[in-house]
Amino acid sequence: MNNTYNIYCDESGHLEHGTPLVMVLGAIWCPMEKTREITCRIREISERNGMSPNFEIKWGKVSSAKTQFYLDLVDYFFDDDDLHFRALVIPDKTQLQHERFKQKHDEWYYKMYFTMLNVIIDPGLHYRIYLDIKDTRSTDKVQHLHTVLSNKNYDFSRTIIERIQNVRSNEVKILQVADLFIGAVSYANRHLSDNAGKVAIVERIRERSKYTLTRSTFPRENKVNIFIWKPNRGNV
Repeated sequence: MNNTYNIYCDESGHLEHGTPLVMVLGAIWCPMEKTREITCRIREISERNGMSPNFEIKWGKVSSAKTQFYLDLVDYFFDDDDLHFRALVIPDKTQLQHERFKQKHDEWYYKMYFTMLNVIIDPGLHYRIYLDIKDTRSTDKVQHLHTVLSNKNYDFSRTIIERIQNVRSNEVKILQVADLFIGAVSYANRHLSDNAGKVAIVERIRERSKYTLTRSTFPRENKVNIFIWKPNRGNV
């Protein structure tokens, strides 16, 4: 039985102000011992579609010309039982009321990251969490997040959450696939249809998952888990 999992995290629309109004925090996770095999399969899919095995997978790069490549990646995710995805969606950041609840956006951000990750974490297993580097404050961010997650799970010796660290997404294939799925969830919740390739990817994820991506799934859904966060519970 695999007892150590890698979790690859990314985000979209995380800044407090500006567009898009939709914010998504998401993660793909898999057994640590399977990461090399999964990375090789992703590289093979790139080569099979006539691209360099080092081609960087990004939602922002999706175009009609590369649609089949991205659809093949989506199908691979669903065909491999070792891969799992979870996303937390904030539909409209203008509804946040930080002043009312006496908190800063960063404090709320960590609460949301905890909410996104905590469903994934089983106290009987071990985890290594990797976040895409976003800015110069990334090191402080991961240290604080590690403290919050460990304390909330009574993991004071950090044997459950072994590490949280920053990585560069262009060097980590599974993190790039997380970016693709997060982008698709954001696109669906923004109700966009201006890019035929992106529309095709969203529809393929909907077809394979049997979920709309715009409504919460069952809380313990293990393959594609979506949580639409509502600011009406006194937690904004």
